[in-house]
Amino acid sequence: MIKNRTALALLAGIAAVGAATLAVSQGAPAQAQNDAGVPSPTGEPVLIELFTSQGCSSCPPADKVAAKIAPSPGLVVISRPVTYWDRLGWKDTLAKEANTALQQAYARRGLAGQNGVYTPQMVVNGRFGAVGSRELDVRRGVAHNSGAGNAAIRVNDLGAEGFGVGLGGDTAKPAELLLVGVTREVEVGIGSGENGGRTVTYTNVLRDEAPIASWKGGKASYVISPAQLKVKGADAYALVLREPGGGAVLAAQWVK
Repeated sequence: MIKNRTALALLAGIAAVGAATLAVSQGAPAQAQNDAGVPSPTGEPVLIELFTSQGCSSCPPADKVAAKIAPSPGLVVISRPVTYWDRLGWKDTLAKEANTALQQAYARRGLAGQNGVYTPQMVVNGRFGAVGSRELDVRRGVAHNSGAGNAAIRVNDLGAEGFGVGLGGDTAKPAELLLVGVTREVEVGIGSGENGGRTVTYTNVLRDEAPIASWKGGKASYVISPAQLKVKGADAYALVLREPGGGAVLAAQWVK
């Protein structure tokens, strides 16, 4: 049973989501500016997913770009190390098959920009692909895809009770709300392969993700319990609202 304080906080979050959604629908002028140098028309954070690999010699420059842009309040940057370069002589210690599967799903659906399965690739809001080391291309992708979804996420800190989450807006397809646990910084000494002998720092590395709820539009509220924020190795969490099966991202927001 949700306590009164929790219910009030959730109602406040839903009201804020409603106001943000109204601003989207009415085409309110941009107020937010992110560190990638481009405006976010709705003020909503933009999700950037970096598909990278410890076994790819072209990836360290993209890993540096991710570290550079990650502190922006206008971006949610998540590194998703993939598995398919493990055959080159070094098994990526952070890679997950789920990351590889998501990138493949994006490629099958087709992204604007640079489509395909390759590293380093940055995918913006599940809609636009760019070579991850080409910062200018990534900035253009953010500029062209900010506010692409008519949805918003609001998060309220409920203290010992966890976090309240409010959703608002609409969607043409059912979407799923995911809780993503990441480690903000991981330094890896690579022993062999194309990057053998190098030490590379990775930013906001995905540790695990789990569905929180399905969403078909309108206002909705949820509580994320403290127990859900105990992913092994994670020290930060984000919410991602996306169409399933490698679909478009409708909204993203940091939880903590």
